[in-house]
Amino acid sequence: MKKLFLIGLISLLAIPAFTQSLPRSTPEAEGISSAAIQQYIEKIDPKRHELHSYMLIRHGKVVSEAWWKPYAADKVHSMYSVSKSWTSTAIGFAVTEKRLSVQDKVISFFPEYADLKDKPFMQDLRVQDLLTMSVGHDKEPLRSVIVMQPDWIRGFLNHPIVAKPGTKFLYNTLATYMLSAIIQKVTGETTLAYLKPRLLDPLHITGIDWESDQKGINVGGWGIRVKTEDMAKLGLLYLNKGKFEGKQILPAAWVEEATSKHIDQEPDATAEKRANGQYADWIQGYGYQFWRSRHGSFRGDGAFGQYILMMPEQDAVLIITSESQDLPDDLNQVWDNLLPAFQAKALVPNPKALASLKQFNASRQLDAPTSSVAFQPLQSSIQLAKNQFDFARMQLQTKGDATELIIVTKDSTKHTFKLGFRTWGTGKTNLVGPYMLRAARVDLAKKVPFDYAGSYRILDDQSVEITLRYFESPHHWTFIWKPEAIEVINSFEPQTKISLKKM
Repeated sequence: MKKLFLIGLISLLAIPAFTQSLPRSTPEAEGISSAAIQQYIEKIDPKRHELHSYMLIRHGKVVSEAWWKPYAADKVHSMYSVSKSWTSTAIGFAVTEKRLSVQDKVISFFPEYADLKDKPFMQDLRVQDLLTMSVGHDKEPLRSVIVMQPDWIRGFLNHPIVAKPGTKFLYNTLATYMLSAIIQKVTGETTLAYLKPRLLDPLHITGIDWESDQKGINVGGWGIRVKTEDMAKLGLLYLNKGKFEGKQILPAAWVEEATSKHIDQEPDATAEKRANGQYADWIQGYGYQFWRSRHGSFRGDGAFGQYILMMPEQDAVLIITSESQDLPDDLNQVWDNLLPAFQAKALVPNPKALASLKQFNASRQLDAPTSSVAFQPLQSSIQLAKNQFDFARMQLQTKGDATELIIVTKDSTKHTFKLGFRTWGTGKTNLVGPYMLRAARVDLAKKVPFDYAGSYRILDDQSVEITLRYFESPHHWTFIWKPEAIEVINSFEPQTKISLKKM
């Protein structure tokens, strides 16, 4: 028994104490089997789901949590479209303070774009239509605007509306950007600054940041970076109808309105498809930047498997950060392997299962790549042809048993990465890493430095494979260094090849 106690104590101490502002409990005390939680995680296929963290809350208490090293409790994580739920929350505060209403016309906030006010359906477009992804666009204008145009507001307003707003669902990240722009218009503050005294301070959230466009507007629909536990706090706020630590932070009426279904994603879906279809959790209805999902749940949802999953019937919140390649299976795993574990009453304590779960959680890590080829010192430098990453030169050098990768960008800036061999070298870099929206006109460079973990291995053909894992992000780069080219694998995109510069 003493040994089990020490294992549990060590695993708890592995989590930095300053992150633990939420109360902790054991799974059994809150009606869940420790063994069932461990089995749920063990059944997740790592080939399809690279987990970075999870946190499970029941009855307001954290009952299980883990971070896959080098991901860590005190590190923020890019949340992609979970950002939308934070933007929706800002709108809720602004509505409460009567700075706007959801029935206000979008164009009314932007008199400087009066030349666009007579475009078809423009006078019909309301704040509510932005919230419910029912703008009426024929296709989402995100990439054509954020990469090519310096003025995103004009780009959005100028995009043709072909259906009456409020009648047709089309996922629309730029609509969320417009919500953020409206917050800044009516408050004179960025969405993040506006949320600080109203949401972040009452929930004891610090260290959060958010990308901004060239005008200094938080991008709204993506770009927030926040810690796992801070995600849990937002989830608890909504699960508890706007209350946190017994205080009403956000009106219960707004929480109900924001998380209720306002529009069907697929109105003609059959009952069978809604219950068991591959994307069943994406056709349960959409609220104000929250998805409805099966089993009476609702969620904030971000690309590559970022979730705040709120389960009112179970009085539970599940947070997941990951790089998932199979989003429907993310939630299927919850429904199939975790949901049945929730019981109405506390369970008999199970010290052995609890100690096993805590040891399991504390041992989670993403292993560095390995191969059968032994360590070799590396000395190589190549000039690169023009490429999408703006890399001009790459160099590998070994001094003693320490190896470095040097990337020189086209502006002649030198970026040096420590590389472990069969292990991780860690450090910080100012080079913007792999990211689905890396090409957007945003202030990513102002978020430096970025934490990374680097490793390399020698492949059987003597080419060098280098992994750079940006562990405040879902993503990593893999470079395969060959005599004739550098092959680059964004972890979320097909492989690309950078040719050598012709001399």
